[in-house]
Amino acid sequence: MPELPENEAQRLELERECLNRTIEAIELGDDTSYIELPGDNERARLIGHQFTETRRHGKNIFAGSKTGPWMTVHLGMTGRLVPFDAPEDPPDHTKLLIRFEGDRRLAFRCPRKLGHVRVIDSPEDYIAQEELGTDALSIKKDEFLEVFGSTRSAIKSALMKQQKMAGVGNLWSDETLFQAGIHPEARTDELGEEKLANIFTIMRSVLQAVVKVEAHYKHLDENWLIRHRSEDADCRRCEGTIRKKKVGGRTAYFCEKHQK
Repeated sequence: MPELPENEAQRLELERECLNRTIEAIELGDDTSYIELPGDNERARLIGHQFTETRRHGKNIFAGSKTGPWMTVHLGMTGRLVPFDAPEDPPDHTKLLIRFEGDRRLAFRCPRKLGHVRVIDSPEDYIAQEELGTDALSIKKDEFLEVFGSTRSAIKSALMKQQKMAGVGNLWSDETLFQAGIHPEARTDELGEEKLANIFTIMRSVLQAVVKVEAHYKHLDENWLIRHRSEDADCRRCEGTIRKKKVGGRTAYFCEKHQK
């Protein structure tokens, strides 16, 4: 599932390719019964408007203007925003197509469930309504320690809880804990301030590095877990072996030797 860095890469692409273009039409694709998309009246609110700015909070992408309305996109498991120019055809599994004046188009491609597109009045109200925690690249160390210091769940599960902190999911919680040398099942409130502070520092470093390369993993260090994230792979940091197991209902990958 796309997390903070992947969504930031999508936001940057949206900003480069789709700002300051008047929206002429918004059309639904085929087989949209399983996905939440704006209805006729909501889509009509965007017609004639331009996206003049973009934002991101956690895994949520926003496009709109100071006076609104705004479109918010959650990519779900496999969603992607695809800018392209007519007469090129929309990509397969397009669920929503925005037609701008001229040739520019924006497709929301989503082969599987869980993604959505909504029309809202403001990002701030939406973030509050969804009860999302502070963005993982905006949270300060003191707030991080306060939020997680009394959390009794496994650290992997805690890092992925969007109401505590928005943006980290399965992939980057694994990477953070791999680099921090912390077992994903370690109970969060038993780690202590020093280890939690180290997790905070590494998490920010990981997210910033992935954002810098716009989520092109091939540009990340060979010693990162993401470069060999499969069961029974050799750990590039020690002589251990990568294992996987369910933690809080999600699959965790970790080194059985150096993550304690």
